[in-house]
Amino acid sequence: MKALQYRQIGVEPEVVEIETPEPGPGQVRIRVTAAGACHSDSFIMGLTEEQYIYGLPLTLGHEGVGVVDKLGAGVTGLELGESVAVYGPQGCGRCYHCAQGEENYCERAAELGIAPPGLGAPGSMAEFMLVPDARHLLPIGDLDPVANVALTDAGLTPYHAIKQSLPKLVPGSTAVVIGAGGLGHVAIQLLRALTPAMVVALDVSVDKLKLATEVGAHHVFPSDAESAERVKELTGGKGATAVFDFVANQPTLDAGHAMISVEGDQVLVGVGAGTLPSGVLAGPFDSTVRAPYWGSRSELFEVYELARAGLVHVETEVFSLDEAPEAYRRLHDGTLRGRAVVVP
Repeated sequence: MKALQYRQIGVEPEVVEIETPEPGPGQVRIRVTAAGACHSDSFIMGLTEEQYIYGLPLTLGHEGVGVVDKLGAGVTGLELGESVAVYGPQGCGRCYHCAQGEENYCERAAELGIAPPGLGAPGSMAEFMLVPDARHLLPIGDLDPVANVALTDAGLTPYHAIKQSLPKLVPGSTAVVIGAGGLGHVAIQLLRALTPAMVVALDVSVDKLKLATEVGAHHVFPSDAESAERVKELTGGKGATAVFDFVANQPTLDAGHAMISVEGDQVLVGVGAGTLPSGVLAGPFDSTVRAPYWGSRSELFEVYELARAGLVHVETEVFSLDEAPEAYRRLHDGTLRGRAVVVP
């Protein structure tokens, strides 16, 4: 079968021919109908040889949708040909967090060598992929796989981040989204669907600010040294109730810190790195900083219900598997509108 693999540190991924995998006991093989490209992929491919821990060659893709193609011994409850989405942050299934469906916070995944598809285990950028357990497959019925594959991360990750701040996002509150790209433009829709908050989007790209307006942002501003002051002016000096930072580099961390309100949430979703001051006098009283990761299995069900109700969608550009390296080049250059989806 064809697969897109990262094969050498610092070198672009390439489409290669590899053996089609056979499902072992408890495993499910799916024929991939759509796979999403993500900044996390670009992030790991940008690591140095000393930093890289994901194994080579690595079949990319942690967003995947397909149809059930073959069942391993002992697998029940699935039908051949059934359309399913793959839950990515897979855990042991037995620890306290996994028992609640929070496999994204599995206590033993690292110890047991469990890695998400495309981020250590073979991913969805291939004609077929193996899923280690049927519980990681969510039936999606007649939903379009190409239009909805990115919900497994680009929908689930912002949904999980926003859900924890919902009690604060009451009438009169303000939510700021920094970075209106692949995840950020979905976050704007989620905030509009789930809260009465005023939604403000910040980005360095004029095109992404236009997209933010199209998907429901009440206000858009350039993400620059003046953005915090603009938010303060817009809110009568109160600042933002919650800042969802899908970039999380030092300039956006500083901007978020400068615009957050008393009891506000600064939520770092992007994989950038930086530092923030802490302490009673270092920021507004009772403000918080948190860094959520992906989302739970039950939350993935909720995200797909929002899609089914027409309350959230992902802007996508479609590529064939042979064109997948170009999708990653576009992703790296920041020229995609929304999310890149690869169709084997």
